[in-house]
Amino acid sequence: MVIKKRIDQDLKEAMKSGEKNRLNTIRAIRAALLEKEVSIRVGGIAELTEEQELEVVLSLAKKRKDSMQQYQDAGRQDLADTEKAELAIIETYLPARMSDKEVEAAVREIIGQVGATSMKDMGKVMGAVMQKLKGKADGGKVQEFVKSVLS
Repeated sequence: MVIKKRIDQDLKEAMKSGEKNRLNTIRAIRAALLEKEVSIRVGGIAELTEEQELEVVLSLAKKRKDSMQQYQDAGRQDLADTEKAELAIIETYLPARMSDKEVEAAVREIIGQVGATSMKDMGKVMGAVMQKLKGKADGGKVQEFVKSVLS
């Protein structure tokens, strides 16, 4: 509910300031949150938990990153720049990213808790680490650290 309240407030500010790109991006985030709310509504009114809101925003950020990469590969830098600008706005609603040292420490801690000893345990470790670091660390970075520690 925290993100949704902030979105509503930022939407009003963007409307007043006339920032078209920011306004459209915030509207897209708000629409995705409302869509998620409707999808989980069973009977009465359903409100998203902070974790569900985070999942929605993470999904939007991932889509923007993927689109940006595809546009760059296709030689459409103008569209890639648009996606990059939208991604920057979306990332303001995500928790602060962890440093590489913090991610590595978390990976080592989880490996110790899970009792992983080889690459066979990678799936178990990745699941536990991503659960703990959801939204705070890039999955690719986490995978690199897990591979380096387990091998």
